[in-house]
Amino acid sequence: MYLRNSWYVAGWSKDIADRPVSVRVLGEPIAVFRTANGDLGAVADRCPHRQVPLSIGRLINGNIQCGYHGLTFDAHGACVDAPGQRFIPPKACIKAYPVSDRHGWVWLWMGDADCADEALIPDFHRLTDPRFKAVGKTNHIRANYKLVIDNLMDLSHVGFVHTSTIGNTAMGEARPKLSVELTEHGVRVIRLTEDVPPPPLFAKSGVLPDGKNIDRWQIIEFVPPSFILIHVGGAETGTGVFEGKYDHGLNLWIQNAMTPETDTTTSYYWASVRQHQLEVPAVDKLFFDNTVEAFIEDQCVLEAQQERLSEDNEDWTVNLKGDAGCLQARRILEKLIAAEEALVEFPGAAASARQ
Repeated sequence: MYLRNSWYVAGWSKDIADRPVSVRVLGEPIAVFRTANGDLGAVADRCPHRQVPLSIGRLINGNIQCGYHGLTFDAHGACVDAPGQRFIPPKACIKAYPVSDRHGWVWLWMGDADCADEALIPDFHRLTDPRFKAVGKTNHIRANYKLVIDNLMDLSHVGFVHTSTIGNTAMGEARPKLSVELTEHGVRVIRLTEDVPPPPLFAKSGVLPDGKNIDRWQIIEFVPPSFILIHVGGAETGTGVFEGKYDHGLNLWIQNAMTPETDTTTSYYWASVRQHQLEVPAVDKLFFDNTVEAFIEDQCVLEAQQERLSEDNEDWTVNLKGDAGCLQARRILEKLIAAEEALVEFPGAAASARQ
């Protein structure tokens, strides 16, 4: 089950150019394209004539033409041309989706089109804010999107899964100061770890003093249905991290959007964002490569986890202290989905309830 009255990320704006692109969101195949004036269009990725994907067709004057028999559709899903005949069949139309181009990502609204409100798009401004530098990509993961959310909400795994990049054994053995709090829209987890060696990526950053232990912070915020904004970093031990002083240390913002493709596959859009050495390609490469490596490590775990879960029902009988955030996130999401299903007879009510 999914929350339908919501925006979901469906790609990177820069990747939508002179040809249609096929994406799958909540199980639905969708073709995304640019109209003649450069705006985004999004329609069902199937021609109503013979069900051929429109994404294998081409764009003509900002409309999308089926590559099989040439039926052509505009961004509203209306057929505007049926080659070889004078009339357009009345049923030759397809579903169109509200679409937005914001923060460098393509956003699709999957529910009641009348409820689509761009004000509900989460704040990922750091992706395109010139005061920051973002490097990122898309991972296609053979696991349910909720498992990816769990993984990001509980970063205690960093000291075990990511010892070559963003973690180390000292991080895994430490007992952090942990707090979990509800926010206006979701839940926030704050993990503060005292006096540990910097992980490999942090040590290579050039921001932290050589040979010094650090106090480390991980601030993780879940915004339903599938967005997580993480602020991580470290500063020399004893310099104010536990008093909320972060500016003098290494600061990174990891931006995450998990879009369900199917019940067992996820399009995971991510970026690592920094505020230092913005115009140094070698630093771009450092943070991109290390984050790619870390997320490949996550992917291996998540796909193995999904394989086992697919063999049997999910079992949450064992919980640890670090699970508090992901359990809260799941409860929030389940509550929103249940409310939407209960109000399905009243279009817009579920979306209004989220505002």
